[in-house]
Amino acid sequence: MVTPACGAARHSEEVTTFAPRISPRLVEALVRLDDTRVPIAEVNRRLGREAERLGLPRPSYQRVRELVHQSRRLRRVRPTTASILVDVAFRVRPPTAILDHLAGTGVPHRAA
Repeated sequence: MVTPACGAARHSEEVTTFAPRISPRLVEALVRLDDTRVPIAEVNRRLGREAERLGLPRPSYQRVRELVHQSRRLRRVRPTTASILVDVAFRVRPPTAILDHLAGTGVPHRAA
């Protein structure tokens, strides 16, 4: 048998709420705010302030941590603008690869 906690109803206004899913606006902000030179905890603080500014629930540290790692991993595997320009000049990639890269839609690494 489970009994409710005695003071649960009294302190409900003090409970912090966390979002089950992060708004796409916050994910975009996370990518913009993330700086590999600062710790993830600082990115979390910055994103929390941005969430409050936007009137959105603050995401959990764990979820921010997962998304920061994912974002940083994607940045490492993305080719540079210079490498894409060289590939286009040598006809390894089509000219549209430059536009795709600049638009942020992603251009895969070319096969070696």
